[in-house]
Parts: sequence; C-alpha cells; structure tokens
Amino acid sequence: MPFTFPRVIRVGHVILSVGDLAASRHFYVELLGFNVVHETDRALYLRGVEDREWSLKLELGAEPGVRQLAYKAGSEAALDEIAAIAQAEGLPHRWESDLDRPRVLRLQDPFGFPIAFYYESVKHPWLLQRFDLHRGPGIQRIDHINVLSPQVKQLSEWYQRHLDFRLTEYTDDDEGRIWATWMQRKGHAHDLATTNGAGPRLHHFAYWLPDGARISQLCDILAGAFETDRIERGPGRHGITNAYFLYLRDPDGHRIELYTSDYLSVDPDFEPIRWQLHDPRRQALWGGHAPKSWFLEGSVVEAFEGGWVKVEESELQGLPAYVR
Repeated sequence: MPFTFPRVIRVGHVILSVGDLAASRHFYVELLGFNVVHETDRALYLRGVEDREWSLKLELGAEPGVRQLAYKAGSEAALDEIAAIAQAEGLPHRWESDLDRPRVLRLQDPFGFPIAFYYESVKHPWLLQRFDLHRGPGIQRIDHINVLSPQVKQLSEWYQRHLDFRLTEYTDDDEGRIWATWMQRKGHAHDLATTNGAGPRLHHFAYWLPDGARISQLCDILAGAFETDRIERGPGRHGITNAYFLYLRDPDGHRIELYTSDYLSVDPDFEPIRWQLHDPRRQALWGGHAPKSWFLEGSVVEAFEGGWVKVEESELQGLPAYVR
C-alpha cells in the first residue's frame, strides 16, 4: 500500500505587515541575523540557516498586522483536500501565489485567523554548515506560532479533526475548562499553540536556536547595540514545552520568541501533558512573572476581504482570570 503524506507537515511561514522596512531590516537582519532570500522595495523574504525556503515575509503596509500564518502541506493532493474541507465548512478561501510559491491556498479559519497552505516552493542553498555566513546568534529555523482566541477548546478540536494536529500539552482548571493547548505536526513540542485571550490575534511566532548559549549571545548583541528595550521577557525556561526562551518585540510591536531545548513527541501513543491553571511552574519553571504586556498585547490579523479582524476594545481590558 503506497505511503500517503499527511495534510500538514509543519509550520511554514509567517507574513507580517510592517510600517518601515528599513527599521525591520535593521532588527531582523542586522541584529538577529536572519538571511535575506529576496528583497524588493515593498517586501523582505527571510529565513534561518536551516530553512531551505523563506519562512518570514515582512511586507510594507499602512498598519502593522498579520497577513498569513502558513503551513507546509504534505503534497499537492493534500492542498486539494484542505480546499475541499474549506468548501464543505463554508470557509472563505482562494488560490494565491507568491515569490517561490506558485500555488498557495489562503483561507480564513472558523476562528478568524488568516491561514495558508503550500507545497511547492523553490529551495535555496542550505546554510546550516556555512558557518562563515552566520550572523548574530545563528537563527536556525521557524518553529511554531502561538495565537490568542477566546475559543481555545473549539479551535484546538477543529485543527485536530481537520488538519491532523496532535495534542502535546494543555492547561485546564478545577472545572476541566481548557485554557491553552499545544499541538504539533513535526514531532516536537508544538507547531501551533492556542492561548485564551482577546482574539483572533497572534501572540508570537518563534524560531529555533541551537542552544541556550545562543540566546544569551543575542542578549549581548542587543545590549551592545543599545537595543535592550526590544527584550520583553526572559531569558528563562518554560515548564510547558521545557523550552529555554527569550521574547522580543520588533519595531512594529510584533512579538518573536527565540526558542530551544524542547522534546520529541513522535510516538503514536504519546500522552498529552496536563498543567493545572494555577501552577506557576507552567509559564516559568524558574519562577518570576511575565510583564503585563505579555498577557494583553498581540498582533491583529487580516480579514479575508482585507483590513483587520476587529477585536472588541472591551475584550482587551484587564488581565485574564488565570493571571489575577
């Protein structure tokens, strides 16, 4: 019986709207060391040293926001299967193209997020062992995205049911209500995390670094450049995912996590890890509190017809119940 690739392989790329490409280039390329794949007067296409395809696009726009959260599909047939799901579910969808990617399926998921899927993509020379070309801490590859939604349980169930995501960890309360989930496709801790909060918004996107020393190196780079105000949280270690982390804010306020040292979850009988809502070790294994901005702020996402999905101002007030 022939092997059939799954619908989704891994997280693929993020497309952000930014207000000043020169400022974004300074942050992502000169400080963080991302590699430029393509550059135009309106967009930058970037990747880590392990990425063979571009994984981050910064697109000049009137307002900052998230245009796409994309996943690598398992085949062209898988793209058609996902399109059929969108049709059956009544979800807005269309076919698009981009540099290096001739066939991209763009849809708005049931929770308002602008997600996309692609299979074919131009491959660029592997830079992992071109150590002479590495800059900054050596950003390695795109790892995951984390979204904010008031419908965490429903969102997680939809991605598991239709896109074959597998649950690795979750947070619940004494009544069994789900507050956050972590789901994977590539066999690590997660490709997609969902957190209870005002949404749809993007909390952060993350890139993998080889080890914790590279995160410390990046902190030194930012200090040397007098850019420490870019550091929002960390370095530290999460209880959830076991990851060593650092959260930064780019010139438009988009949040990027630098991330390493999680675990494999490829076993078919992997049992999801439960965290109790009020266990302080889940967010910070070493202790310490995240700043208020980390709980309240996120990037707005693009609506299917253009513009940004509206998040009610009343939803943005006050800390979530699990922080108070």
